Amino acid sequence: MSHVTRMKKSCRNSPNTCAHENALQHIAAYCNTLQHMATHCNILQHTATHSDTLQHTAAHCSTLQHTATHCNTLQYSATHYSTLQHTATRCSTLKHTATCCNTLQHTVAHCNTLQRTTTYCNTLRHNATHCNTLQHTTTHCNTLQHTATHCNTLHHTAALCNTLQQLCVAVCCSVLQWSLCNTSEGLSQK
Repeated sequence: MSHVTRMKKSCRNSPNTCAHENALQHIAAYCNTLQHMATHCNILQHTATHSDTLQHTAAHCSTLQHTATHCNTLQYSATHYSTLQHTATRCSTLKHTATCCNTLQHTVAHCNTLQRTTTYCNTLRHNATHCNTLQHTTTHCNTLQHTATHCNTLHHTAALCNTLQQLCVAVCCSVLQWSLCNTSEGLSQK
């Protein structure tokens, strides 16, 4: 038998009891309401705690999201820095290569100048050799010319000697002939 049914039966028996029971019933209902309210408060408090936890979690998530964004920014910066560092290294390499190329180009230009100078020196040396040959030939020609002049002088002297010899022979012969002739006549007159 329920409490409400028992109360209805007792209210029939005594009016004081009925008022007392009504008061108790009213208190019991109030206690139920308070108990229900306490439960509801506990639920609300649990919900609030859960809400605080969720809010804290949300704040934590926001912090993590901000940290992740910051990490992404740092990662992007690191990648960009690595790219810049790689570019700087490549630029240094290219600069070194350019310097090397300039040096080689200067060396090639210098070699071309030296090659032209060598060609010019070879030409001058060839000319000098040719001049020496010509000078030697000229000296030889002068010697031959001197010898020819000497030969001509000797030839002229020889021709003169021949002429003188012939003249001497002729004179001698004439003198001898005259001597012989005169001697023969002198002997014959004696």
